[in-house]
Amino acid sequence: MVVISSVIFFYISINLHSFMSVAEFCTTIYHELFMSASVIFQFLYMLQRCILINVSVVSINSSGQSTVEFECVKETDLILIHSNKLNYTTLDNTHIVRLNGGSAPNIKSTWLQPKTQYLVIQLYGKLTQGQKYLLYAEFTGELADDLAGFYRSEYEEDGVRKIVATSQMHPTHARKTFPCFDEPAIKAVFYMTLIHPPGTNILAFKPNTHKSHSLNYLQTFLHKHKNLLSCVQIRIWARRAAIDQGQGDYALNVTGPILNFFQLYYNISYPLSKSDHIALPDFYFGAMENWGLVTYRETNLLYDPVTSSNGNKETTATIIAHELAHMWFGNLVTLQWWNEVWLNEGFATYVSYLGVNYAEPDWNVKDLIVLDDIHRVFAVDALTSSHPLSTKEDSIILPDQITEQFDTISYSKGAAVLRMLSDFLSEPVFVQGLNVLKANNVSLPRPVCEIMNRWVLQMGFPVVTIDTPTGKVTQRHFLLDPESNVTVESPYNYEWLIPVRWMKRGEVQGAMSGDLWVLANINATGYYRVNYDLGNWERLLVIPVINRAQLVDDAFNLARAQLVSTTLALRTTSYLSLETEYMPWQSTLNNLHYYYLMLDRTEVYQPMQNYIKMLVTPLFLHFKNMTSDWVRVPDRHTEQYNQVNAIRMACRTGLTECQNLTITWFKQWMDRPQHNLIEPNLRSAVYCSAIAAGGEVEWEFGWSQFEDATLASEASKLMSALACTTKVQLLERYLSYTLNSTLIRKQDASTVITAVASNRVGQSLAWDFVREHWEYMFTQYGVGAFNFASLINGVTARFSTPAELQHLGEFMEEHGAAGFGTATLAVEQALERTRANIKWLQQNKQEIWDWFNSQTGHQIH
Repeated sequence: MVVISSVIFFYISINLHSFMSVAEFCTTIYHELFMSASVIFQFLYMLQRCILINVSVVSINSSGQSTVEFECVKETDLILIHSNKLNYTTLDNTHIVRLNGGSAPNIKSTWLQPKTQYLVIQLYGKLTQGQKYLLYAEFTGELADDLAGFYRSEYEEDGVRKIVATSQMHPTHARKTFPCFDEPAIKAVFYMTLIHPPGTNILAFKPNTHKSHSLNYLQTFLHKHKNLLSCVQIRIWARRAAIDQGQGDYALNVTGPILNFFQLYYNISYPLSKSDHIALPDFYFGAMENWGLVTYRETNLLYDPVTSSNGNKETTATIIAHELAHMWFGNLVTLQWWNEVWLNEGFATYVSYLGVNYAEPDWNVKDLIVLDDIHRVFAVDALTSSHPLSTKEDSIILPDQITEQFDTISYSKGAAVLRMLSDFLSEPVFVQGLNVLKANNVSLPRPVCEIMNRWVLQMGFPVVTIDTPTGKVTQRHFLLDPESNVTVESPYNYEWLIPVRWMKRGEVQGAMSGDLWVLANINATGYYRVNYDLGNWERLLVIPVINRAQLVDDAFNLARAQLVSTTLALRTTSYLSLETEYMPWQSTLNNLHYYYLMLDRTEVYQPMQNYIKMLVTPLFLHFKNMTSDWVRVPDRHTEQYNQVNAIRMACRTGLTECQNLTITWFKQWMDRPQHNLIEPNLRSAVYCSAIAAGGEVEWEFGWSQFEDATLASEASKLMSALACTTKVQLLERYLSYTLNSTLIRKQDASTVITAVASNRVGQSLAWDFVREHWEYMFTQYGVGAFNFASLINGVTARFSTPAELQHLGEFMEEHGAAGFGTATLAVEQALERTRANIKWLQQNKQEIWDWFNSQTGHQIH
């Protein structure tokens, strides 16, 4: 069923204190078999850890003692408590734990269950309902560099090795630090004592006392701070050099406004007296929303106004906003189980755009969710191997299954669906969570729960087809490969209740018929694609910027799904020689990226290059004039982004003027290494272009600058650019560096490999490297240090031949017994994408070749 109107409001109750239970969306089922919380109500932890450090050795150990006080809510003779990679001390020559309190039964036996990561305690008798007990254990563990649990991060300062002991407990790594009930619904009070070397600083989630500390200690980390409204202290922590150079100043200044925004948005004051933010040299995720002490990768928190780009600045603001949103939504209120991760991450992703828009109103960042999240997740959610936002609790039990939930579906689709909900409710209603709809002429086609369940409990999304001559509107499940077999059943038969906003002749209309153009899904607020009759496609010309981007994205993906011709999709790019706005250009380049992946190893590559060069040359000259021959920086945020697109694509397609420009800039830097005059916004594009055009000398210079970089975002730009070389020997050497954490940090290894794979010269090298070293990486690096899902997606992105499909199948068969851990779903999706790519290439290659050749009567130099 499709609901058509100019404006539609559906109602759903949103209450901050109960939202995470998802009562409005679906009925959850509680499974005692897997949930230890069904028999234990956790009360508090008492924890002490001692860190033993000798910087002359590689291995650093820590020892700990823990006491968990809990209350039994159901009689049982079995205690399941999470534990992973901990070595226990036998107590009283009997067992590795001691149970005290009341009439505590004796312990019969204990054992570790590796698959579920449980320490199982079998009792001679049953625990008494309502009785409190104390569970005591002593243990040791390595303070490893695996980026999980309680781990170490290292860096050098003035030639001296420094160590940070820090933590990444989320989602299943607290159990690697101490035995605990490691489940989201089981919150607790912690009393922690950390014994640490003299002269080191301690950071805690709450203000430290002499006997209550968190699991973070720092050597020579400094901070800057300010007070927010005289009640919340904001502090930015980082390496001494970073703080001295002012790299934490922007984060310090933007955190206050964003924190203020969320206090107003939630209508709940920030509940803590401080907000610490720390940049860590080694960190797996982008950031982690620890309550009162947010941890970040250095690239995501530190910003240098002289050398960082506006993209780096937006990243810093957006990630701070995402993590601060979690201070309420995720920390103050928490999901019941991991099957509802989308509520936590999708909500934080959506409102992070609102927070940044409040702090930086000139950026118009709210529209960028379309490019950065919605278009990105469409590509994944159009596969039969996708999954619903919410699933049954008993389908997500094992640690790897839990980690897999933190994917594009949870973050980006979650944000997109919530944005759609906010749009048809209106933002004030969405925020207030009104129980009575206060709007005129509002009708609901179904109860609220049924409307939202169709978006939450079934995977995928619809394509709405509008036939303008008849006014007929239909929907169907959109699949990139229309011949693929959907094996996952849906209780709603893959039909959605769809809010449709549309316009006709530039105005929002109340009836949809006639022979003038019609445009649906205004501002791309709905989570669906739109197809039209051929005549309407021909007439769609003057439309809003955000919809120009959406129109291109819809056309290219409808063509991949064989709902419109590939020629029609390509024709939507013809006007780009007159286009200067960022969003339509970025949408086009995102879609042409797929064409590059499929065609840059075929004879179609050069005609495609010629056509894109023809389109981008006017944009290159536009920015040359706007910036007075590359001297000025464009005023608008998105203009700065599009200037990067102009240089990147002009150089990539072989525009001589562009290539000479970037080579000259890079040579000037090589001549004076201490004086990099390349404009920060352009550095990524310039570095890549110059290193691609150069040889070993340019690559070695780039590597030396990477090693000496004092700003994480600058190191990140160089790290990506080094993968742009066309020299096979250099790419092979670069890949080998990922196995040496003194050259490439573990957190960056998968990024380097996928960057090499994105180079058409390096794709096969990266795939061979992964196949050769998979077992080592999978067993030695572990989930805390390696993004295996991203790695699989990156090295298989170009797969489009039967031989590559065979190699992927052999790879799956070879390692299937050991499993793929957090990359299990990624491997399945790679297989599905490869099959679809093979068919797409067979069906479209000739048509694309003919069209590109027809458009390029001459070449531009």
